[in-house]
Amino acid sequence: MPLLTVEHLQKSYNGTPAVHDVSFTVEGGEVFGLLGPNGAGKSTTMSMIAGLLHPDGGEIRFDAAESAERGGDSRYLLGFVPQDLAVYPDLTVAENLKFFGSLYRLSGDELRGRVDAALDRVGLTDRSVSLARTLSGGMKRRLNFAAALLHHPKLLILDEPTVGVDPQSRAHLMDCVRDVAAGGMSVIYASHYMEEVEAICHRAAILDHGRVLACDTIEGLLNRVESRIDVVPAAAIGKAKSRVAEYGRCVDEGGEERILIETGGGESELNVAERLTHVLQILVEEQIPVASVATRSANLERLFLDLTGRGLRD
Repeated sequence: MPLLTVEHLQKSYNGTPAVHDVSFTVEGGEVFGLLGPNGAGKSTTMSMIAGLLHPDGGEIRFDAAESAERGGDSRYLLGFVPQDLAVYPDLTVAENLKFFGSLYRLSGDELRGRVDAALDRVGLTDRSVSLARTLSGGMKRRLNFAAALLHHPKLLILDEPTVGVDPQSRAHLMDCVRDVAAGGMSVIYASHYMEEVEAICHRAAILDHGRVLACDTIEGLLNRVESRIDVVPAAAIGKAKSRVAEYGRCVDEGGEERILIETGGGESELNVAERLTHVLQILVEEQIPVASVATRSANLERLFLDLTGRGLRD
């Protein structure tokens, strides 16, 4: 049974739908990505899952056994890292964590032990007595992350956790996500950084205008995007065009002849490599030199733009 089931979720503001018929599941130990442009409904969806907003319709269900283990209160299953920093600037790093831990009824040696473990996980042990306001942006993000882990949640919700952080902090946070998921924690990971989602998520949903446009494994999503290999001859193809056409498509782009070897639908890399080999062999036989060979790979950014459009968003 999934840890989290979201079915036909609905939410409107002043009569305008923000989330419409959103459904997905999150399994135990899974990193589930949420992608979408500004205003797509990601933050609204996560806020409803976290209990910060009440849905107008639909259902949010947590695994009954996991919920019962936490006294029937699903909030104790959750750790939430919001997009806006949620730390107290005039408390030290350790004081921040002790405060947030106390909200989950942690105290004494147990609280101190969990604070120490969280500091070690996010690499802030040496800054434990520093005031939060003296931390860099990346350190504050890591502190936010640590606060959400103190009560050992079953589901961690991360809303744009790496916005505005340095590369080192981003890499560290992503490693932390991998580590907690490997330990059995489920993660909902919302990000505008497609390469992050490709790197750490098992499945992902793409939202726009409050609707789910696609939901699949990362591999399944990438299989929806056509990739291609561009072979650019250094001379006119001429009579070789009919031979090449068996393996690739000959086009004229900006006055330049190209041979496109297009892939998609899960075609194996071997088949693509064989077609490229045939094309290059034909060009050699016809004594046509090759100016360049370039690969345009399938990626989530291309699928995202194909589904949501290229128009600017507020």
